Amino acid sequence: MKRWQKAGIVSSLACMAVAGCSSPGKPEESGKAQGQGAQTPVKVSLSMSDALNKYALASPDINKDKWVKKLGEMTGVELDIKLVPHADFKPKTALMFASNDIPDVVNTIQGMFPEGPDMGGAIKGGLFMPLDDLLKEYGPDLLKAIPKEAWDEVRYNGKIYAIPEYLSSPSRRATFIRKDLLDKTGLPVPKTVDDLLNVLRAMKKNGVEQPFAFRQNFVYSDSIFGAYDVLPYSTMFEKQGDQIVPKFFKVEAMQKALQVYKTMYDEGLMAKDFASVDGNKWTNNINAGKSGVWNHNANLLTTWINNTKPANPNSEVILIPSPVGDDGKGGMMKYSSTGGLSYINSKVSKEKAAAIVKMYNFMVTDAGDKLFNFGIEGDTYEMKDGKVVYKQPTTPEGTYEEQFRSVMLRMVKDTALNRTLLSLSDDGKKLIQQFDTIVVKEGRDGISFTPELTASAKYTDAGLKFSDMPPVILDHMLKMVYGKEPISDWPKVLEEWKAKGGNDIIKEATERYNKKTGVKLGADSNVK
Repeated sequence: MKRWQKAGIVSSLACMAVAGCSSPGKPEESGKAQGQGAQTPVKVSLSMSDALNKYALASPDINKDKWVKKLGEMTGVELDIKLVPHADFKPKTALMFASNDIPDVVNTIQGMFPEGPDMGGAIKGGLFMPLDDLLKEYGPDLLKAIPKEAWDEVRYNGKIYAIPEYLSSPSRRATFIRKDLLDKTGLPVPKTVDDLLNVLRAMKKNGVEQPFAFRQNFVYSDSIFGAYDVLPYSTMFEKQGDQIVPKFFKVEAMQKALQVYKTMYDEGLMAKDFASVDGNKWTNNINAGKSGVWNHNANLLTTWINNTKPANPNSEVILIPSPVGDDGKGGMMKYSSTGGLSYINSKVSKEKAAAIVKMYNFMVTDAGDKLFNFGIEGDTYEMKDGKVVYKQPTTPEGTYEEQFRSVMLRMVKDTALNRTLLSLSDDGKKLIQQFDTIVVKEGRDGISFTPELTASAKYTDAGLKFSDMPPVILDHMLKMVYGKEPISDWPKVLEEWKAKGGNDIIKEATERYNKKTGVKLGADSNVK
C-alpha cells in the first residue's frame, strides 16, 4: 500500500526548538529559490493515491490547498492533482493506461516496478520516458540522496524509468497494541500466536468489540501468515526439493495459520464482516476503540497515538514484537528498496519534463526539508536564533494535515521513518527506539525475482504480486475462515492454483533460479 503506508507524523504539546535543517550530503539551501523567478508556472497534471488521508479527502479542491500552492510557488510548477482511491489504485491506473488518458506524472503506490506486472506493459508500450539524461541535468540532488539499490529497482533495459521513494530499512510493518487495554487484562505482552489469542480473548471479555482489527483481503492483517512463514507474495518463494515454489506450499504451516484466523472469527475476536472491512472502516474502528491489536506501518505510530485519543483519552498505543510461530520468528513482509514511484508521460515536452524533475529534486534539498517538515515560516514555524521553532499538531485534524504535507506531497523521501520530525517529541523518540529495537529485527522474505516472473503477469488468477495475494488463493482463504470450506482442503487449493497457471509460475521460477537470472535470496529462502 505507498506502499502506502508513509513517513512518521509526530504530536507534541509544546513548541520545540531544533537546529537548522541541513543534512549530510545535501547542499545548504540548494533548492530555496528553485523555480522562483519564472514568469509563468509550468502546469503539470499528476495522479496519486489518496492514501486514505482525511485532510486530502476533505478538501473541496486539493489543487487550491495552501501546501500544494506553496510547493508550486517554490518550484515554479502549478500542479493539477487527481486523487485516486487507494483501494482501487491499481485497477483504475490500468484503466487509465488502456484509455491512454494519462497525466503528465503518475505517482504509484509501492511495488509498481517498471519490470513488474502492473507497469511492465506500459513501459514496453512507450507510455513513459527514460529519465537518465534528465536526472543528470536537473536532478543532481536526487541522484545523491536516493541509494543505488533503489535506482536499480526502477530500471528497465538498463535505463531509469521512475523517480523512487526509498526505504532505509526493509522491515517497516509492525504490530500495534493498545497498552491500556492490555494492562486491563493483566496479561503480559504476547510473544507467541497462542499468547496473542489469549490476549484477544481477555480483551473481548473486557468489552472490546473486535479485539483484532482485520482489514479486507488480509491487508495489514497478515501477521499470522508471517508467524508461520506462509506469506503469499511475489518476494516469498522458497526451495522445496528441486523446485522453487511459493511459501503457501507449506501445507501444515498454512493450515495452522488459517485455523488461527478461523478461531478469531468463530470466537468473535475480529469483525464478523471482516471480508468487507475497507481501509476507512478499519481506521475508524481502531480510532473508536473497537480494536486493541492491529498491523500497520511502524512509522505511523504517532498518528495512531493522536487519533485514538479523542474517543479514548486514556489510549496508549505502542509497538510490540509480532507474534512468533513454530520457528520462533515472526513479522510481516520485508520490503524492497523503494516506496512509491513517479513516472513521467513520454508525451510531455522536454521543457515540462525538466520542470518536473526540478520539482522532485527540490524535495530532497534543505529548502524542501524545511517546507515539508515544518511548513511555512510565520504560519506553522518561526526562526529564532537561526533555529526552527515548530509547534507540532496534537489533534487528528492537524495530524492528517501534517501527514499530507510531509508524506503525500513529498513524493521523494525515506519512507521507513521521518527521523527529523520524530526526534522533536517524546512520542517520536519512543517510536525511533521501538523501530530500532523491535521492527528492524523481524520480518519475512524469501526468494524473489527482478524482473518479476512473466508468468505471474500472464495468469491473473494465480499470479503473485508484491503485496497482493493471488485471487484464487485469497478466495479459498476467506471461505475457509468463514467455515464454508474445510481447512484440510488446502492441498486441493494448491492443485487448483497450479491448474490456473501456477505450474508455469513454478517452472519459470525454478528455471530462473537454476540459471541465476535476476534472483535474490532472502534470509528465509530455505536455501543452504
